[in-house]
Amino acid sequence: MWSADAVARLCLERYRELPKRGKPETDREWSLLAAVVRVSAEGALEEVVSLGTGTKCIGRSAMSPRGDVINDSHAEVVARRGFVRYLTEQLRRAVRDRGTEVFEPADEKGKWRLRPDVRFLFFTSHTPCGDASIVPMVGTEAQPCWPVAAQHSSTGITGALVEQEEGKEEEEGGKRLKRRAEEQGGETAKRLKAAQREEENAEPRDVRRTGAKCVPGAPADPRGPGLGYHGVGALRVKPGRGDPTLSLSCSDKLARWGVLGCQGALLSHYLQGAIYFSAVVTGKCPYSSPAMERALIARCSHVTGLPPGFAARRPQLLQSGLEFPHGRTRLDRGHGRRQAGRPSLGRVSPCGAAISWCAVADGPLDVTANGYKQGVTKKALGTTQARSLICKAELFRAFLALLAATPDSQIPASLRGKELHTYWDYKQAAEPYQEAWLQLRTQAFPLWPRSPRQLLQFK
Repeated sequence: MWSADAVARLCLERYRELPKRGKPETDREWSLLAAVVRVSAEGALEEVVSLGTGTKCIGRSAMSPRGDVINDSHAEVVARRGFVRYLTEQLRRAVRDRGTEVFEPADEKGKWRLRPDVRFLFFTSHTPCGDASIVPMVGTEAQPCWPVAAQHSSTGITGALVEQEEGKEEEEGGKRLKRRAEEQGGETAKRLKAAQREEENAEPRDVRRTGAKCVPGAPADPRGPGLGYHGVGALRVKPGRGDPTLSLSCSDKLARWGVLGCQGALLSHYLQGAIYFSAVVTGKCPYSSPAMERALIARCSHVTGLPPGFAARRPQLLQSGLEFPHGRTRLDRGHGRRQAGRPSLGRVSPCGAAISWCAVADGPLDVTANGYKQGVTKKALGTTQARSLICKAELFRAFLALLAATPDSQIPASLRGKELHTYWDYKQAAEPYQEAWLQLRTQAFPLWPRSPRQLLQFK
């Protein structure tokens, strides 16, 4: 069975195998990593199917009515958009009868569902920005949250044992580590749980700050001292440099995917039931299980009246003991050590590039900056050469190619006999998805900002 550390290790290894383009500059830049992993019903890790890095959003004034700019390039969003690319290709293979490792025909004509032996997990190197990142700080700054406890369940053992062997990827080393974990797991669990109880008895002295601001119409953060700085449970908008963004925090988006699924409105035409992540695994970072539970699950757990195929799901929440080598915490730690005996190395800053990689045949790697392909010239802006493969326009183009590849007799009923032209038209025609979204907004997120319709009318 898989473990949180095994998931993290697989994602980190996939990242290491990518070329340098788009990765942070050593000692000066940091980024975030997220990924989607396919898992068998028996719990075997099959492969990383989508991976993303990134920390940036564009402001409202830079958004494009052509759908050719990526508004939100945070790692979690990039990984999910790459996952949509992957699912679209798998559906295209299915409708052309070329074999798919993911889907099988569903009961309804023209619809597909996940094969019973397929699950998907979500990995993020850091707690999602927004509500999940409002983490109580206890003890010292070096230990700003409760430690990762060993876990004994269908997910195996996680924690410090595996981290001690990080970097030893040889097969024999892995076998020795597994035997050692089995032999020492019980004692390690007792020790870590005792440490956790000791920390939990300590009074939190503060909470970690999030830069995401409460959405318009919601009460602002109190900004009081210590624990009174933030309110919790609120929808939050990611910050921009002066120009406000319309991008909701990753905590909010993960909560939304937990009800609507991660496939989006367009692919819902082809699916009998939404696709959900069965677990969310977070890397080594400041972490709070109650904060993750509140942000990703509890805010939507009461939503009812959803159409068939949709539900308020409860993914398993786990933390790994493995740290992303290009994360901010590790960079700040190393930066401080190196500055001690020499002049300053300069400002540490978030990496401006975002990497998208997914398991597709054509163009799996896509690197962007400021919402466009990295390195694009000003002259090329507004052309197809400047587009990222995961922008709205390109994902819409891939969906239309899927529709064109579908035999007439197998076109889903929701796409038959309708005058559909724009991206907006096709999204609105996915009526069960839109009904689920209405119920979610009405019951849980009434203040969720809506994208201006004029930004969704492209063809």
